[in-house]
Amino acid sequence: MYFKKIFLAIAIIGLAVAAYFAYFIYGAMLKPNTAFNNEEAYIFVPTDAKYAEVREQLEPLLKDIDGFDALAERKQYTTNVKAGRFIIKNGMSNNDIINSIRIKNGIPIKIAFNNQERIEDLAGRIAFQIEADSLSLLKSMTNSIFLNKNGFTKQTALAMYIPNSYELYWNTSADGFRDKMLKEYNNFWTPERLTKAKKINLSKDEVISLAAIVHKETAKVDERPRVAGVYLNRIRKGMPLQADPTVIYAVKKESNNFKRTIKRVLYKDLEIDSKYNTYKYRGVPPGPIFMPDVSAIDAVLNFEKHSYIYFVANVKNFGYHKFAKTLSQHNANKREYVAWINKQGVNR
Repeated sequence: MYFKKIFLAIAIIGLAVAAYFAYFIYGAMLKPNTAFNNEEAYIFVPTDAKYAEVREQLEPLLKDIDGFDALAERKQYTTNVKAGRFIIKNGMSNNDIINSIRIKNGIPIKIAFNNQERIEDLAGRIAFQIEADSLSLLKSMTNSIFLNKNGFTKQTALAMYIPNSYELYWNTSADGFRDKMLKEYNNFWTPERLTKAKKINLSKDEVISLAAIVHKETAKVDERPRVAGVYLNRIRKGMPLQADPTVIYAVKKESNNFKRTIKRVLYKDLEIDSKYNTYKYRGVPPGPIFMPDVSAIDAVLNFEKHSYIYFVANVKNFGYHKFAKTLSQHNANKREYVAWINKQGVNR
């Protein structure tokens, strides 16, 4: 009888322990513990972050942060925090959350950039999308050892970044971003593109520098091969490019004010002594004045063959241009444009 009571007591205690353990398993590990209404939420864990920083981001997202703390410590996450961007889905349990945020680097993100005027602008644009700050990005992208090793200069550094969207991890370092872009740049320059560049006797950097001018001259993608053909005709004839966008860039660069808006090039601007002033200096500028779209780069490589030497904005078909083979034809087109722009009151 005595042993039966002891056995019964042990059984009851065992059941109680089992019940408590089951409750802990369900409550601390398996019970849904999210407190937001959206389908998912994200946290961004910086490099070398401590658990307290992760907890601060999680607390408003969870119903029971204390229960999460207990399991995080039990699973040794508190001393093994991973950096990156992580997703928390609605209805996740503590166990699910811990498993999702302990993955190395988290989940990839897509970054995008286009049409930046300077490498400084690009660094700022990227800094909004990944962990690295703009100063570290700029320092990495203008590193002279890296540039020399890969055939770039500070003037051509922008040419390495092909506008597109790319997948990488949020906690990618400044050097990591730069190195990935170099890989993408090399992938962009396929044997076919390289062959086309060689046929027009331009280097990769010169193609992109010319494409930047073409892009600035016309927003119409279907017109870009024709505009590119004009500039290539001028190069073949030994003529200066005489591209207004390069003069505008030279004016901004000389004044160190890239935020100013210039709608009209003045005759005095054509006298600026800058290698970017293609009225004064022949050939392609020493670097891109802008980050051209892929369509503009391919427009140069696949230029339209024609005999046009001149072009001016078409005031009867806005966005497009009138092209001319002779100076007399061009002057007639230009008079029409000048009369229109004067009527608009555009002085600068």
